[in-house]
Amino acid sequence: MDHPGRAALRSWLDSRPANFFEANQPLQRALRMHWGDERFAALRPRLSAFGETSATTIDEAARVNDRIGNHPRLDAYTGIGEQTEAIEFHPSYYIAGRAAYESGMLAVQAQPGNILFQGALFYLLCHNGEMGHACPIACTAGLILALQQRADPAVRARFLPPLLCDRYDELQHGAQFLTEVQGGSDVGANTLAAAPVAGKPDVWQLSGEKWFCSNINAQQFLVMARPEGAPEGTRGLGLFLVPRTREDGRVNGFRIRRLKNKIGTRTMASAEVDFAGALAYQLGPIEAGFKIVVELVLNTSRQLNALACCGLMARALLEARAYASQRQAFGQAINTYPLVRETLADMAVAHAAALASSLHLAALVDRMQTGVASAREQGAYRLLVNLNKYATSIAATATVHQAIELFGGNGAIEDFSVLPRLYRDAIVLESWEGTHNVLCLQALRDMARYRVHEPFLAELEAIVAAIQRPQLGHICTEIASAIAAARALAERVLALEPRAAEAHARRLADALIAVAQAAYLLRDATWAADAPTQALAELFVRQHLRPGYSPLDDVEYLGLVEQAAAG
Repeated sequence: MDHPGRAALRSWLDSRPANFFEANQPLQRALRMHWGDERFAALRPRLSAFGETSATTIDEAARVNDRIGNHPRLDAYTGIGEQTEAIEFHPSYYIAGRAAYESGMLAVQAQPGNILFQGALFYLLCHNGEMGHACPIACTAGLILALQQRADPAVRARFLPPLLCDRYDELQHGAQFLTEVQGGSDVGANTLAAAPVAGKPDVWQLSGEKWFCSNINAQQFLVMARPEGAPEGTRGLGLFLVPRTREDGRVNGFRIRRLKNKIGTRTMASAEVDFAGALAYQLGPIEAGFKIVVELVLNTSRQLNALACCGLMARALLEARAYASQRQAFGQAINTYPLVRETLADMAVAHAAALASSLHLAALVDRMQTGVASAREQGAYRLLVNLNKYATSIAATATVHQAIELFGGNGAIEDFSVLPRLYRDAIVLESWEGTHNVLCLQALRDMARYRVHEPFLAELEAIVAAIQRPQLGHICTEIASAIAAARALAERVLALEPRAAEAHARRLADALIAVAQAAYLLRDATWAADAPTQALAELFVRQHLRPGYSPLDDVEYLGLVEQAAAG
């Protein structure tokens, strides 16, 4: 006879959804709101099919691929000593990769206006963590944009089609190698050298080293290098595409020193690389290299990094709700206890806020790519893309940690649930594409130089002002007041001398992203017109915007917690 405790665990496993899309009502509502019923109905079959694939095929493959002994290995030479710089993967890596790429989430970039669709697929994928393919997909998405917008036609014709292909056995994927050992986020300190190839305009040879090269098995590398005689700092860095192999099939002038042994994202191969005369193709003017990287490559990765964080949070919440409903302690399911209900509610609020801002950002990119975004929206984007990556990465780690705590000792067991892997991946996602300090300082510089907080806050005011539901008037008033306070804080910080302003950059970033997420949540609650969604917005506003808020003094607090915890 099966042990009753083990039977309860089997019930927990059986209660988890077999389709991440169909189980996710917040995602469905948000997509209908952004797209309208017609486009949502047209794309729903693809989203549902991938939601099932992600919850079954990819979930199982990612679990197997992360077992000790199944992680990628460097296989630099053949048995007869020929250089290959190949990476050996477990078969489960290719099972997950085929399912991910053949969803078409990169192929959709062939036409503008598909970034929200791509983002929804990516979010569903990342219910499984990074799982070896999320980082390559994000890198490839940025490389596609760079080729589409800044490459010479001949270079574009050669390298772009395989990146947009959705047939796994024929496609290629990209990587971006920016970091060097002496610089890290200080890209202006890079020293990788570029020398022109005589008689071949815009063809160069690169020599030097890169310190953190993720997706080292990619067929195309996006690399920043400094031509001889170029200025110091970011102004002297050009952007180059380095194919993995030359036309004769030989390794293209690089050597992998070693793979990185990372805390998370362990099934995706990262490496240290030496370049020795690697052939490279220039993308855009040399002096525009860093600008291209930031606007097309890093911003794309930051947008997708945020959606990856949302995916981790969604899976953690899904697992925690299911487990808490089955786990018995002291004679009852643990989800009946007030502290557990509050934890589930906090997780739900954090996920809802992150998803609202990240989907809004993806929809905004679509508006920009199709030429319908206003000047105010474009100004708001420049600030939101950095603030959103900063906030969602912090929220993801905290939310997964809360789920682990609800699991008790079982939460620390690698083969008991997906949570330890999600937690390790979340820590890496916090640093990718800009640490917290780097992103906050970039936001501060953009506010000081371009006054981007003005269109950003004006856009939020317009969202709140458009809400016409009287029962939400009190939340509108609170958010409007918080927007005014954020504007005053921004002006106060910007008036300080530079070092003092930098010291307060994170406080300012926290205030700005809080009012943004509150506005997006309120808009979503207005559109959804249901009590649970409104409860999420209510709780977020009280917890993040209401000065001196104390749940102990709030007679509505426990009722809101109940609605948010139930989902």
